[in-house]
Amino acid sequence: MVVEAVSGRETVLGRLRAALGERGADVEVPRDYRRAGTVDLDLLVERLTDYRARVHRVPEAQVADVIADILPLSATLVVPPGLPPAWLPATVTVLPDDGLDNDRIAAADGVVTAAAVAVAETGTVVLDGAPDQGRRVLSLLPDLHICVVRAAQVVAGVPEALARLTPHRPLTWISGPSATSDIELNRVEGVHGPRTLHVLLLP
Repeated sequence: MVVEAVSGRETVLGRLRAALGERGADVEVPRDYRRAGTVDLDLLVERLTDYRARVHRVPEAQVADVIADILPLSATLVVPPGLPPAWLPATVTVLPDDGLDNDRIAAADGVVTAAAVAVAETGTVVLDGAPDQGRRVLSLLPDLHICVVRAAQVVAGVPEALARLTPHRPLTWISGPSATSDIELNRVEGVHGPRTLHVLLLP
């Protein structure tokens, strides 16, 4: 007599199939969730601040001055290739990302990027790899991330954000500095990304 070996996975799946019985008809999933809402910039600021991001509401002409105030003199900044040069202060050393290796990116004092969209209700900023945002690694390795968001890029909720984004692009969703906690719920920042996030919100 030949006995076929049955894996634990097959055993569990077999039991599930037996318990569920015959597969029922497909259920239509309602898609009537809200797709538009009132944009509240104050709510975005509140949510970002709750996540320990530092928010600066500034006119675009003062972006370089605010960045200069955030960084020490002679700091080194990694920037994506399409970032507006006017945003960068003369007091920093700029490293354009022309294929920089990970060590050079991680050793920089920070990175400045633009954003694709921001969600007020969740306090989330989304990057999509556009030329003014660069590769995902730029916003993950440096310890400081300065992100410039225009008011016109802010939407009320996630469905509206998804409608503005292209799914096949490399999306990075950021809600405050990188943070995690251990088994005792002690918060640790900077494990999976920048320890400090500054968001410059333009009119």
